[in-house]
Amino acid sequence: MILSEILNEIEQLAPASLQESYDNAGLLTGNRSMKITGALICLDSIEAVIDEAIENKFNLVIAHHPIIFSGLKKINGNNYVERVIIKAIKNDIAIYAAHTNLDNVINGVNAKISEKIGLKNLQILSPKDGLLKKLVTFCPNEQAAKVREALGRAGAGSIGNYDNCSFNLEGTGTFRANESAEPFVGNKGEIHFEKETRIEVIFENFKEKAVLRALFENHPYEEVAYDVYSLANSLKTVGSGMIGEFETEMEEKDFLNLLKTNFKANGIRHTALLGKKIKTVALCGGAGSFLLKAAMARGAGAFVSGDFKYHEFFDADGKIVVTDIGHFESEQFTGEIFYDLIKKKFPTFAVRFSKIHTNPVNYF
Repeated sequence: MILSEILNEIEQLAPASLQESYDNAGLLTGNRSMKITGALICLDSIEAVIDEAIENKFNLVIAHHPIIFSGLKKINGNNYVERVIIKAIKNDIAIYAAHTNLDNVINGVNAKISEKIGLKNLQILSPKDGLLKKLVTFCPNEQAAKVREALGRAGAGSIGNYDNCSFNLEGTGTFRANESAEPFVGNKGEIHFEKETRIEVIFENFKEKAVLRALFENHPYEEVAYDVYSLANSLKTVGSGMIGEFETEMEEKDFLNLLKTNFKANGIRHTALLGKKIKTVALCGGAGSFLLKAAMARGAGAFVSGDFKYHEFFDADGKIVVTDIGHFESEQFTGEIFYDLIKKKFPTFAVRFSKIHTNPVNYF
């Protein structure tokens, strides 16, 4: 197995371009052309996990949190991050992390949390803006179907639960080929009028290279006329947090017990209970206090996340039950996403979960 084969599957689900600007997701050690003997999945690629990989003769560690986050100026082994990097390089071990890019996709971290508590009708809590583009191109009527189909295969024209969406308008295009041209239709030196179809499709900006490649490879003209526009529309399948519903509303204490049991939480910090049954729940894996206002605006009765600070609990203002189950606890099942993805695509490949418990927070 070549590393790039595995990473291509992960990045189809969670493109690296969807990570936040402060993040450092991606391949941290190793190179994409490496031959991989096996993959070890973890939340944090700490030194004990690297030792476990060495013991099992696995040379790939897939983590949610990037071990290199704020940058390294020296690698002397003076702290746990430097020791991990030195040991990984010495033992030819690739470390890969899918972090906020996996947080931001609709089938990522927050969908897994929702699954664990049985939420339905899932939606991104705070969709991102500025991730969509529109392609407009013009081609002869007879070739329009071929071009549309190629653009669809490249991922253009997907809107929610629909794909191959496009707008088409017939008109007349004009051009004159010079002596150096090899025109598909028309004669050199003469103005030509061609019945053409204007095709419009939208696509996520990280698909731009693939979409344009499909256009150029399937369009009949020597010089392809096209425009690419940036759109301000929100992309409902990409963004922060998630919101969903229980099939049957639940008492607040039953909800807290559900969280405590399903996430093996040793303690849940929460705001005052409001005496209301809970139906709609918003959530965010890791540190999600920045989404509390969005959860309230969407009418959630409870918000599940981790790393809430003391004063941030006041922001609930008696309108929502905030439940802090812990950073690790909220994201502990993220590895299942990697595991299921790899086993489905490469059923005979050696992949396993790390046995190392990486939560640095302990309770007395």
